[in-house]
Amino acid sequence: MSIDVCKAAIEGTIVATSFAETRLNQALKEHGPDTEVAYPDTGYELPVISGLEGTKVTKLGQLPKILNKFKKNLKHEFDFENAKMAGELTAISAEIIEALKYIGDEDPYEDEVYTGFVGDGVLRELGVPLVDGTIPGIALLVGKARSSEEAAELVKDLQGKGILTVLNDQIIEQLIEEDVKIGLDYLTIPLGHFTQVIHVVNFAVRAALAFGGEERGDYEAILTYIRDRIKAFVLVLGELDEVRIAVGMAANHLGLPVITDQDIQEVPDWFVTEKDYEEAVQLGLELQDIHIEIVDIPVPITVGPAFEGEQIRSSDMYVEFGGQRTPAFELVKMREKEEVEDGKVEVIVPDIEDIEDGDKLPLGIFVDVYGRNMEEDFEGVFERRVHYFCNYGEGLWHVGQRDINWVRISKDAVDKGFTIEGIGHILYAKFKSEYPSLIDRLQVRIITDEDKIEEGLEEARARYKKRDDRMRELTDESVDVFYDCTLCQSFAPNHVCIVTPDRVGLCGAVSWLDAKAAYEIEPTGPNQPVELGECIDDHKGQWTGCNERQYKESSGNIEEVNIYSIIDKPMTSCGCFEAIMAMLPEANGFMIVNREFAGQTPVGMKFSTLAGTVGGGNQTPGFMGIGKSYVASPKFVKGDGGIRRIVWMPKELKEHLKEDIERRGEELGLDNFYDMIADETVGTTVDEVLPYLEEKGHPALEMGPLMG
Repeated sequence: MSIDVCKAAIEGTIVATSFAETRLNQALKEHGPDTEVAYPDTGYELPVISGLEGTKVTKLGQLPKILNKFKKNLKHEFDFENAKMAGELTAISAEIIEALKYIGDEDPYEDEVYTGFVGDGVLRELGVPLVDGTIPGIALLVGKARSSEEAAELVKDLQGKGILTVLNDQIIEQLIEEDVKIGLDYLTIPLGHFTQVIHVVNFAVRAALAFGGEERGDYEAILTYIRDRIKAFVLVLGELDEVRIAVGMAANHLGLPVITDQDIQEVPDWFVTEKDYEEAVQLGLELQDIHIEIVDIPVPITVGPAFEGEQIRSSDMYVEFGGQRTPAFELVKMREKEEVEDGKVEVIVPDIEDIEDGDKLPLGIFVDVYGRNMEEDFEGVFERRVHYFCNYGEGLWHVGQRDINWVRISKDAVDKGFTIEGIGHILYAKFKSEYPSLIDRLQVRIITDEDKIEEGLEEARARYKKRDDRMRELTDESVDVFYDCTLCQSFAPNHVCIVTPDRVGLCGAVSWLDAKAAYEIEPTGPNQPVELGECIDDHKGQWTGCNERQYKESSGNIEEVNIYSIIDKPMTSCGCFEAIMAMLPEANGFMIVNREFAGQTPVGMKFSTLAGTVGGGNQTPGFMGIGKSYVASPKFVKGDGGIRRIVWMPKELKEHLKEDIERRGEELGLDNFYDMIADETVGTTVDEVLPYLEEKGHPALEMGPLMG
């Protein structure tokens, strides 16, 4: 007999709400109504409640009123629409139950494999791959598969497709039993059991607030955003109880289809049965219009973005290359047609069968490309893709680029039969599938022979120098067009980046050359040339062509933009920015905080709170999202005084940019400028930072006022 999901959802909601009330009353007795309640690392309080209801909950005593408000909306009519509303109450109840766990404990799951709440930093980190299609969609797996073996096959299928996979309930333990790699590094997030499932809901709500610029409490706008822009589906596995069905209806309420392996009374396209797991995944993709390009790669390991964050420690390594231990390099080079044999992969040995566990070898990777539309300027763009494509291999690890690359192959990958030649097959397949309009022929040559590596290294370095000399000539003044980038409009519909040779996209991932190459690949795609037109203000960076494009792509919300200013009509931000700049009027300068820094900043806000102010496609004078490398540009906020205005940044970011800061300081005649910039070891308030700036004689203190 099949289950009536609508009736079960109402009953499950009553159970979940009763449990939430009991836990809430216990917490009020134990802690009192004035006790602070919050998730860590978010600027959106309790996101489901603050987003859908509009109340910025900060105290425990606020929760009973909110729960009662949603309880009043519950009707005991067993139809689909009311069942979805019941699901919403289940979500509110789950949010309360989970939030109570964080009272006095920022990480209640610290000693477990579960992640619990997923912070704003992760949300923004995943923003770029979600909008550029690297992560084509999201799958939420709830419950327990028929067997641990089938659970492993199901998740491996999703990982290979690049789907962000979120796990809840017993399936987590099933995957651990099968040694499946899980965790954020593998785009496979184990939330936990029972009410932890709410953290995928508050992830979606925060996406609407952070990227879509929707307002807290704008109920319909937030739901519409999630339904239209979050490509996700739910697989509910194993025995269905009422609460689990109510959770499914909460997903339906957000516009997400639910597929189960149990017999139910189906609600077409919304809550359906599919017992074959492979077919269930395919159905989820179809219902959410998620298109996956399957590339057949002849290697014995899984290849997909899910493994991009995988770490291979020395104890797990079979062989490594480079990393200052041995000579290594990688070079993408444009060749003539007759010089390239398409599909050829050659290894100038030794290969895996010729070496011992723990060996360190030199490595040279030549990727030779012929294409009728190929340009030399694209070589460096393609070369950076070597890093990503290598990291897509399970058991293959790559950091660095050019002649400072470092590669490891794991013992597990070798046990499965992976060889050094496999690197070439991965590169061939990925380059040909991603750049079909630019690459007609491609071959890969890999050198591991010590006697031949130096000759290749000399050729590579000569090519790097030629490119660097060309890049130094490439400035905003040397080109006739800039490029826009509307990739993030799938999440932030009113935002557009203007990418110039001197200003990288605020995500840090799109340079002017990247955008130019993307336009050549897909002339109707998200990167389009921007004819500059008349220059209105050379100092602040304003052109009629940029204004026209900004106005069009922002749906008429932004009329003017200054590319080189943070104070006067700055560029908008989507939410995927690597760092945020903010004005510090007391210091007559700017601070910069990167996404990874979780501490307090001199403007009195952490990154997550600042990001909530800056993102969503809004123009916010005095605040601006940026790509980290923009700091090294001679056009860096040129209209507001440039790099001389930087007075504070986190130590980690400062060290990351050390060479660029020192070089720019020398160019501007600023001795020891790097040491003049304060960080959190000096202080995190203006009162703590100012004496340091005065002691160091920071130039910002002697410059004209920021405002006026």
